[in-house]
Amino acid sequence: MNMEFLSQYKLYLDAINDALEKEFSVPDLAQKQVFEAMRYGVLGGGKRIRPVLTMAVSDMLGGSRADALRVGCAVECIHSYSLIHDDLPCMDDDDLRRGRPTCHKVFPENIALLAGDGLLNRAFELLSDKRPYERMRADAVLAVIRAVSGASGAYGMIGGQVIDLSCENRTDVTLPLLQELHAKKTGALIRVSALCGCLCAGILDETDKKYQKILQFSAKLGLAFQIKDDILDVIGKEDVIGKPVGSDAKSHKNTFVTLMGQEAAEKELQRLTEEAKAALSGMEDTAFLLSFAEYLLNREY
Repeated sequence: MNMEFLSQYKLYLDAINDALEKEFSVPDLAQKQVFEAMRYGVLGGGKRIRPVLTMAVSDMLGGSRADALRVGCAVECIHSYSLIHDDLPCMDDDDLRRGRPTCHKVFPENIALLAGDGLLNRAFELLSDKRPYERMRADAVLAVIRAVSGASGAYGMIGGQVIDLSCENRTDVTLPLLQELHAKKTGALIRVSALCGCLCAGILDETDKKYQKILQFSAKLGLAFQIKDDILDVIGKEDVIGKPVGSDAKSHKNTFVTLMGQEAAEKELQRLTEEAKAALSGMEDTAFLLSFAEYLLNREY
């Protein structure tokens, strides 16, 4: 990775982490414990790829960085809530997330569940509270709220999770079904993160060429991201990825590796990454997003 990309990525990460740190103080209230659990869940580290995408696309298209940061942090709240719920005993029943105990291992399970609920609601509080946006008009804010709620709901991320649960311990899962599953469970939030960058920059028309290019880029990137996760679950290093290797096989999950084989999955990962980069052809100032796609391709966690 070139130093310019890494420097810019760090600027985004620092801004996102600082903003989340400020948003998630713990008030001295009777329900203090749920705020502590929310803070634990959202400040657990990670690559922050969703808010980074929002900020990078907005920067590329001339939007306000302050507006994109606010929107990106809201999306990250939703992502963090989904991880807390995904780790619960009734779901994947995981003990580790990013190298530390999952939320329900640190707090009572019922508090962890409510912390996830709290983060979901906090996302829309961030998007809709009375603090003024720097440049975004009301119609753009409404478009963001509509897009984010749709991507995280039953037609998007939640729908993908339901399909995922229905596919466990099955031998008849097809590649198209697996692709649909992850286009919703993983891909929907990645796509909307990038599209929010368009909305932050005032591009609301879904037929706009720039909007369509970002949609194509993020759709390919989201699927590539999941394939890489599936590969890392087989060949990754536990101390690097922050959770046990082989957890998918232990849970009898169908993955791109189990359906395609590791070699074919790696080729598909490379193909999707190249197609994601090609989708940005003809656009200006794409250097960061092109490097970001390569970064996700070569990541170790």
